[in-house]
Amino acid sequence: MRNYHSHTEFCDGRAPMAEMAAAACAAGFSQWGFSPHSPVDCESGANMAIADVDAFLSEADRLKKAYEGKMKILTGMEIDYLSPQFGPHLDYFRNLPLDYRIGSVHFVRTRDGRPVDCDGPADRFLKYLDTEYHGDLRYVVETYFAMQLEMLESGGFDIIGHLDKIGDNGSAADPALEDYPWYAELVRKVIAKAVEKNVIIEINTKKYPSSGRFFPALRWWSLLKKYNARVVISTDAHYPDKVAAGYADALEKLNFHDLNLISTAGLTKK
Repeated sequence: MRNYHSHTEFCDGRAPMAEMAAAACAAGFSQWGFSPHSPVDCESGANMAIADVDAFLSEADRLKKAYEGKMKILTGMEIDYLSPQFGPHLDYFRNLPLDYRIGSVHFVRTRDGRPVDCDGPADRFLKYLDTEYHGDLRYVVETYFAMQLEMLESGGFDIIGHLDKIGDNGSAADPALEDYPWYAELVRKVIAKAVEKNVIIEINTKKYPSSGRFFPALRWWSLLKKYNARVVISTDAHYPDKVAAGYADALEKLNFHDLNLISTAGLTKK
């Protein structure tokens, strides 16, 4: 088993790196990647401080040595794309000594360009939909996917994180959201662009145990097959007891759909 997406005390995770590594090793992972939420240039309670980056890199190096021969540890980062002026394409992130980079959208720009975190609980999303986006769900969803396309064009990362996560919170506002043809076309465009740019698509299992949902959702896996997308399974774990949450379920379904699961050798530094 291999996992490239996890969070610890350096961002919004709930345990030290050493505890997460121990839990991952005990769960049978052969490779484990740490990927804290990157520093951002806006207010956030989930992202790591830039002053903590060196400490994170140092602890990752220590754990690599400690687990040598037992489990391969990789040093990654989940880098937020906020705008053409901030994202994985910045020299700062490109020059960090990382084994791989995840590019993700968590903050969706308002009409005046302010980044607002749309990744949290559904009740908070619904509040922001009202107060920050004036109830315009389609604008939020279209902007989310447009930002992903911008991020893919800008480059600087290896894996795109939780590609359709906006569909989860968006469905709290409109349960029919993911049935609309325009929504399906947005998902298709991002999958096609990721393949065009040689970016790996993450199968994120974090919510599967609680809601039976992956990101991308199962309904879009036929598109992953159609475009011959390269995929990885990631648990996006924030707690030691969640290191393998949904992993076996995703692997079973992935094999059934005959998707292109890659190994570490498929990660291409950019």
